[in-house]
Amino acid sequence: MLLLAASPLFADDAPVAPTAPFITTVDKISAGDTAWMLASTALVLLMTIPGLALFYAGMVRKKNVLATALQSFAITCLVTVLWVVVGYSLAFTPGTPWIGGFGRVLLNGMIFDKVQGLISVSHVATTIPESVLVMFQMTFAIITPALITGAFAERMRFGAMIAFMTLWSLLVYSPVAHWVWEPTGWLAAMGDQDFAGGTVVHINAGAAGIVCAFMLGKRTGYGREPFIPYNLSYTLIGASLLWVGWFGFNAGSATAADGRAGMAMLVTQVATATASLTWMMVEWMLRMRVSLLGACSGAVAGLVAITPASGFVDLFGALAIGAAAGIGCYWGATGLKKLLGADDSLDVFGIHGIGGMIGAILTGVFSRKAISGADANLLTQCIGAFATLAYSAGMSFIILLVVKYTIGLRVEPEQEYTGLDLSQHGEQIP
Repeated sequence: MLLLAASPLFADDAPVAPTAPFITTVDKISAGDTAWMLASTALVLLMTIPGLALFYAGMVRKKNVLATALQSFAITCLVTVLWVVVGYSLAFTPGTPWIGGFGRVLLNGMIFDKVQGLISVSHVATTIPESVLVMFQMTFAIITPALITGAFAERMRFGAMIAFMTLWSLLVYSPVAHWVWEPTGWLAAMGDQDFAGGTVVHINAGAAGIVCAFMLGKRTGYGREPFIPYNLSYTLIGASLLWVGWFGFNAGSATAADGRAGMAMLVTQVATATASLTWMMVEWMLRMRVSLLGACSGAVAGLVAITPASGFVDLFGALAIGAAAGIGCYWGATGLKKLLGADDSLDVFGIHGIGGMIGAILTGVFSRKAISGADANLLTQCIGAFATLAYSAGMSFIILLVVKYTIGLRVEPEQEYTGLDLSQHGEQIP
């Protein structure tokens, strides 16, 4: 595989690969790597459906549970089609420093010929079939826009959500993935280290989320009446599925069944537990109680923060990043949220945006060359984090403006009062 520290798709002992997708013989494919990547792909898909769907659905009011869960499910279907038509080609084929090419539109040129014993592989993962890489990266492309839905929960029109996610996936997600994970991307060339998506997934989604929250405005009654979560048991189940699925997310980003995958899994577990414990301790010190929602939020914060660092840090780095995420994301979901004044319904920016920033920047502090194979640079990490933040926020604002002045963004007040389940979808929980 490709020897490139900026990408999650590399191995220390592999030769430098060609600069474009190419054809090889079936016997050159690693069965072990392929089996691990197939399992990882299923784990990451599990993170969105049902993991994220349940995580978010449990936190909204009863009248919006079905609509919230449907958003994650619909995005899974939408992005699957977008990815195989053009998204993968824009993200993972050589092109300019800003965007990939069109060589894999409709997966053109990707083959599996059992008769001749030929198969296509990508230049960023040469020991697994390209079809597996397409599927694995598809699951990342799915969960990223699905995360954004938590920021505008309970008030966006379903059609507007579909339109926004379509444009955002093609104009924001695919370019940023190319910047970081494709060798011709400008951040990859700088040596930005993002093993599994701290910038590509979490800062990207967090920035879009806070812009969505501002653009749609606050929910009716926000700050004046309690918004009681429907069922935090759903949130616990969803958070648990996210935690387990994240092993595919992080350890799978090694694209090989090797020592780096093992280290990524270990530090993911440690950072997640540390962040959840830290969040609980902060809650206890400030509020004299520990909440289930806080414990789940802390765990997700740790998962987010360790994501960019998971293939680059040791145990000490995992403990430090987990603790920083527990404190930083608690502040992001409370103090910073009040300071910004936006109704980020389910704390997408406070957890994913802030957690992604913490993880991306601290990767520059705790990354070890013995594990990563390359020196980390704190300035480069900051450039990658803030460039992604700015680009995602700016493009999201433009896309939202287009949607607002064409089909409209927000449901009518009476529809919001009734709830999106009934007003948008004609369904409700008895």
